[in-house]
Amino acid sequence: MLSPRVYTPQKQNRAALTAKAIPHFQRALLTWYEANRRDLPWRKTRDPYAIWLSEIMLQQTRVGAVLEHYKIFLERFPNVATLAAAPEDAVLAAWSGLGYYRRARMLHQCAVEIIEKYDGRFPENAEAWRELPGVGRYTAAAIASIAFDEPVAVVDGNVERVLQRVGNRELTISESWNRVQELLSPARPGDFNQAMMELGATICLPREPRCLICPVRQWCVAQGEVPRSKTGARQVKRQIWCSLERRNGHVKLVQRSKKSSLMAGMWELPQWQKAPDRIESDSYWRTFRHSITITDYTVHVLHKSHALKTSTVGSGGKWVAIEQIPHLPITGLTRKILKGDGII
Repeated sequence: MLSPRVYTPQKQNRAALTAKAIPHFQRALLTWYEANRRDLPWRKTRDPYAIWLSEIMLQQTRVGAVLEHYKIFLERFPNVATLAAAPEDAVLAAWSGLGYYRRARMLHQCAVEIIEKYDGRFPENAEAWRELPGVGRYTAAAIASIAFDEPVAVVDGNVERVLQRVGNRELTISESWNRVQELLSPARPGDFNQAMMELGATICLPREPRCLICPVRQWCVAQGEVPRSKTGARQVKRQIWCSLERRNGHVKLVQRSKKSSLMAGMWELPQWQKAPDRIESDSYWRTFRHSITITDYTVHVLHKSHALKTSTVGSGGKWVAIEQIPHLPITGLTRKILKGDGII
């Protein structure tokens, strides 16, 4: 595998990114992007459906986690019509494992609206995209610039970090959007936006940035530092207990309330917030680590549940055939446990 190309700035002194320097900044960034961009499936198409799907999946989710789900989702729902026609549970089942399930619900609602209000045609500008469910300013600009070449810039966490380091000062959200719009290449807006995000994701890293191979180092005032005024939220640590019961090719699952504020309607293993009074030696199976937003869970899994009392997710549950589980919207934690036991 070839190492990333190293760009040595002509001047050793750092230069301010003035209006006159912007075309040189654009050229250096885009040249680097062409040579070093990651080979990702959504970069091989101009299909707005595929680009829209990738942008929704990539929100708060690692690229590596998205790759497998993206392919499977496109196989199940190859276009907006099939997505709109599908039951919501089928969409959630295909999404299972990616987390933040509100995204899947809004994706489905958006598909229905595109079919019903736009006759299946996708909007071609960011302003129109923002009228659709689940599409914010960033997503609208990303789709419009990549799929339709609209000259609108994007700001995500990676772009924001690049901007702050280049200018060596903290920027408000409004200032970030204005600044990146000034830097945008109007001739290649989609490539420029992806190049800025790629730079932040692979070179201008939060910790240990790779400054020596940065294509825009010449115009970076901070040289690796980033202004900080706020500390990140502290992770909360919690323990939960789950039971994994199997019987005649079935697994016992519980469905969360449709009104739940978190993962509404999803299926999961029965779980409890408190440890049981006693655990028989053959009941304990293993412990998992699992994180949701700012909470880190230690999850203790038992193969027998008779020692567990009051459930926090409802009583009863349902025996579900193992072959039916892939068609259900199950939580990420449940998927992790079932995979760990070789069930799915």
